[in-house]
Amino acid sequence: MIAFVSGPVAALAPTTAVIEVGGVGMAVQCTPNTLSGLRIGQEARLATSLVVREDSLTLYGFADDDERQVFELLQTASGVGPRLAQAMLGVHSPDALRLAVSTGDEKALTAVPGIGKKGAQKLLLELKDKLGAPLGSSGLVGAQRVAATGPAPWTEQLQAALIGLGYASREAEDAVAAVTPQAEAAIAESGSAPVPQLLRAALQTLNRAR
Repeated sequence: MIAFVSGPVAALAPTTAVIEVGGVGMAVQCTPNTLSGLRIGQEARLATSLVVREDSLTLYGFADDDERQVFELLQTASGVGPRLAQAMLGVHSPDALRLAVSTGDEKALTAVPGIGKKGAQKLLLELKDKLGAPLGSSGLVGAQRVAATGPAPWTEQLQAALIGLGYASREAEDAVAAVTPQAEAAIAESGSAPVPQLLRAALQTLNRAR
């Protein structure tokens, strides 16, 4: 198993970072939140989980070991593969997921693209004794900690991801503004903004502008 990769960031794409390790470029699948903290040419260290399939080897990357552990625990639930597990971490921090499962918060899980009401109920049952309580505390203090350490608002995530891909701040701001109606519609429907889809839409607007 490849536990982590460390080295300069060679390239960034909407869902992937390429980390140079010993002269080899390792393609790592990451959430927009993780990608937003990376910059081409700068050193990075990502905790990783290698998913082996008959026809592929896919490396998933995370900001820290806790995020990777939650990613792997999520996949012990039936029907949850690496892509859905990563989507869950793209919407919620590890502690936010722990809090949602420990409190039976269906709405938090249905905010993840691909999870409906029945799927959320099933996941709550299967994950109840696996994720544990939020780290560090419980009750109101734990909820406050999650709020403080959860993902940034979608606008900040999206703008940081675009800047990380090499776009200027003004270009990133314009692209965020262009996809805001799409984001607001998604929030009205599901309660959250699907950052990966918004990032793709933003990139399309930037490509048309150029």
